[in-house]
Amino acid sequence: MSTKTSISELDQICEKAQAAKVELRSITKSKKNDALKFSADFLHKNKRKLMEANSLDMDLANKKDLQESFVDRLELNEKRIDSMISGLDKIINLDDPIGKTDRPHRSPSGFEVSKMRVPLGVIGIIYESRPNVTADASALCIKSGNASILRGGSEASNSNSVIEECMQQGLEKASLPKQTVLLIKNQD
Repeated sequence: MSTKTSISELDQICEKAQAAKVELRSITKSKKNDALKFSADFLHKNKRKLMEANSLDMDLANKKDLQESFVDRLELNEKRIDSMISGLDKIINLDDPIGKTDRPHRSPSGFEVSKMRVPLGVIGIIYESRPNVTADASALCIKSGNASILRGGSEASNSNSVIEECMQQGLEKASLPKQTVLLIKNQD
């Protein structure tokens, strides 16, 4: 079970993400897609572990007397996990946004100017207790060449930890830094 993240741990998370972003600047589309494919494979291989973690989250959420719709969004069953995996496959099939240029024009001084898409570096994302967002958000960040620091709702802490682990295993298998995807622990 996760524990709250201290300020010093948060600083360490930020430093790790900053280090990962340097390596991500020059990765190829193929390497990004490999990381996403391997991550999807690890999610598939760890379905049971993910459902067990989610069961713990569901038990805690049911004890809190939360709205039924909130608890429903928290639940991960086999169909929702398959949908998460399918989401990663869809992201793999997206065009690589990095390096694309648009709106070329000539400046008043005669220079050819255009906009080029580049990674931002590190993206922080805070979201409610929907574990599928952990996979979706981290995958979109990987595809766009960015490291991500994620903070999902505390009700999904166990599920999010397993998803983070699967994404990190996929990154490592693709020879990318696992610190590309980092989760802020926030157990109540």
